Amino acid sequence: MDDEYAKLIRRMNPPRVVIDNNACENATVIQVDSVNKHGILLDVVQVISDMNLVITKAYISSDGVWFMDVFNVIDRNGNKIRDKEVIDYIQRRIENNPSFAPSLRESVGVVPTEEHTVIELTGTDRPGLLSEICAVLTDLHCNVVTAEIWTHNTRAAAVVHVTDDSSGCAIKDPSRLSTIRDLLSNVLRGSNDPKTAKTTLSPPGVTNRDRRLHQIMFADRDYERIEREGRGALRDRGKRPLPHVTVVDCVDKDYTVVTMRATDRPKLLFDIVCTLTDMQYVVFHGVVKTVRTEAFQEFYIRHVDGFPISLEAERERLVQCLEAAIERRASEGMELELCTKDRVGLLSDITRIFRENSLCIKRAEISTEEGMARDTFYVTDVTGNPVDPKIIDSIRRQIGDKVLNVKHNSSLSPKASQPTTIGFLLGNFFKARSFQNFKLIRSYS
Repeated sequence: MDDEYAKLIRRMNPPRVVIDNNACENATVIQVDSVNKHGILLDVVQVISDMNLVITKAYISSDGVWFMDVFNVIDRNGNKIRDKEVIDYIQRRIENNPSFAPSLRESVGVVPTEEHTVIELTGTDRPGLLSEICAVLTDLHCNVVTAEIWTHNTRAAAVVHVTDDSSGCAIKDPSRLSTIRDLLSNVLRGSNDPKTAKTTLSPPGVTNRDRRLHQIMFADRDYERIEREGRGALRDRGKRPLPHVTVVDCVDKDYTVVTMRATDRPKLLFDIVCTLTDMQYVVFHGVVKTVRTEAFQEFYIRHVDGFPISLEAERERLVQCLEAAIERRASEGMELELCTKDRVGLLSDITRIFRENSLCIKRAEISTEEGMARDTFYVTDVTGNPVDPKIIDSIRRQIGDKVLNVKHNSSLSPKASQPTTIGFLLGNFFKARSFQNFKLIRSYS
């Protein structure tokens, strides 16, 4: 009865969205008011992230039955959102269907849909792994339409959308799906880690691809770097600024306060909120602020049962999981952008050339738009060091100078600013509270 009543209240009070380009000088302001429910913050942030918008500031409040959030957003070029179609789409998507993020699915496997077949993979990362996967898919007459691949702490995860290379439709034949699963599992087992290599059949679902990758890597326990992180991974991790996460107990208000500082990047807030939501935490208050290239986020949270964190082991696990969520999508190495006419086997050929030239793919985003392949690769050499420019020149000559371009080289980026002490961004939110009421539980960095 309580659940039905809550549904009735939500139907009677649909989300209200106000998008204002006059309230702030240098950003578009999106204000969302709605009946509160678990996961609604992730729903809203996901819409903004899916539109490739950057959140520069945010104020979050959902204490009680009402959810009131304000987001300052810009596009990737630093401009306000002026396109009326984009504005209308954001407003329509949040107001008409606020519950578009399905619950967590724990299985990893091959999922047929109407348009394509979704293949989900996880295993131990190694040089040339993506090339081997693509070669197997090509031999099985599978055409990769879109894909995203993440690596973190010696682990690799991928969500790949494929079609039959002759019909262009999803692959639905059970025996063929079983063959795809078995052969890809053999590739993953080549890393001598069969226990954690997964390519299995799973039920249909429409979970956001980025969220699925977080769920896959979380289920694979990639955050346990002490047990699994080898010397190479530690060496790689030391080359970029590390995130700083603290866990603080708010004694008099029964909140756990999570404060984070990291290098700013697109979808950073989504990655944090996604992890908190899937770990069954509720954000009651929060603030997000970006200062130049650094992002600060602070959240007042409780578990879904209404209680703050009380166990030391849970605090430590939360810190590790948030650090992992930040690092999984961190841009490491040289960013290469490929744009050319799509064809069957293209991705297999490109990744083979990378492998033959001793490039290691740390992250990749594969997409196809109107017959054109638009792919982005983040690469290092096999030791995790920056790639020799001469090797890139040689690869570009093989593939085509106009087809493959160097978009960004993180090894040439300015050094990160010196660490600063994290204060409470919401210090004035609870005016009756002094800093003496906050008891520092533990800080991890």
